[in-house]
Amino acid sequence: MRSALRLISVALVVAACVATAGINVSAANAYPSWDDVQNAKNNEAAKKSQMAELQGYISTIQAELDAVTQKAQAAGDVYNAAVSKFDEADVRYNDLMTAATDAQKQADQATTEAGRLAAQLYRSGGNDMSIGLLMDGGTNADELLSKLGNMSKMVERSAQVYDAAKAAQNEAQSLADQAKVAKTEREKLKAEADVAMQAAVAAQQVVADKLAANQSDLNTLRAQLAALQDETAQTVAGYQRGVEEAIKRAQEEAAGRGIAVSDSGWTRPAEGRIVDYFGPRTPIWTSSGWSSSFHHGLDIGAGCDANIYAASGGTVTYAGWNGSFGNFVQIDHGGGITSNYGHIVSGGILVGYGQFVSPGQVIAHVGTTGNSTGCHLHFELREWGSAFDPLPFLRDRGVGI
Repeated sequence: MRSALRLISVALVVAACVATAGINVSAANAYPSWDDVQNAKNNEAAKKSQMAELQGYISTIQAELDAVTQKAQAAGDVYNAAVSKFDEADVRYNDLMTAATDAQKQADQATTEAGRLAAQLYRSGGNDMSIGLLMDGGTNADELLSKLGNMSKMVERSAQVYDAAKAAQNEAQSLADQAKVAKTEREKLKAEADVAMQAAVAAQQVVADKLAANQSDLNTLRAQLAALQDETAQTVAGYQRGVEEAIKRAQEEAAGRGIAVSDSGWTRPAEGRIVDYFGPRTPIWTSSGWSSSFHHGLDIGAGCDANIYAASGGTVTYAGWNGSFGNFVQIDHGGGITSNYGHIVSGGILVGYGQFVSPGQVIAHVGTTGNSTGCHLHFELREWGSAFDPLPFLRDRGVGI
């Protein structure tokens, strides 16, 4: 009851203020209509009052959008940090698996060599070969010493090879054990990254819902304010048409197709040369010593505001802020394959969570948000969360990149 009375009181106060200012408010959305703006434009006092009110509406809407956007950015930062930890663990696991596989090959080779020597010793009488030599009446002293020396060297070599094989096997087992531990840690971090992504998606959805509910009103209010601030003879109708035309252009651009799609259904995510490739980056000297990192995608040097295209058809699973990637879009193409698009310009995301996109559809515009020193697209491909080199993958599917 108190809440209802409070709302009624607030409504009465607002109505009183509006009446005092001589402003008529449309009943549909509690904002001034274009007719109200046109009437106010012809009266200086009403014009100033209406401008102040419009600025108040805009500030209120913008403050609400800023609040939810900040929360979404915080969630995106957490998600980005979780993925970074997973990526580090993934690289370590893959390195250990490669090392373990190589070590096992070496161990197998050493074991084979030890087996050959053991068979040779067995055929020669093994450690009892000295008895056979002593019993050989046809052997003189020099020949006997020579044969004993060769036998001793063979036994010594056999022992060395056996020790090497044993050491190689132990190393291979140690690396395999480390890889197993690394895999467990990687899976744990993958689960944490998935949870962080869900939270970030939910936060981004709040922003999307808030934008969907307010963007049209915000655009109209800004256009109305611009109409009132315009001292020329341009009519309010011109500003109204401008809003409608801008919406139409945005819709046409979002539905555009900019580049050819291969028969396999894949295409270039952006036009421009590759300025950084997938793989380890060259170590650089920092205040804390040598530092190197692993680049998990391709950097494509497209210009600021250039189109970003869906590399293939799929469903948008993330659209919003993502820490060092800045504004970011992720598309699920099925079969565990996802594509990521980073550093999108502010306000340049043209798709939303859950939306299906076609190959080559314009999904965003290039920017330099996040950890970026200039406009470019950071493009990634991942399989079940693990990044892999997009270049051979796309070329194998007929994409000229």
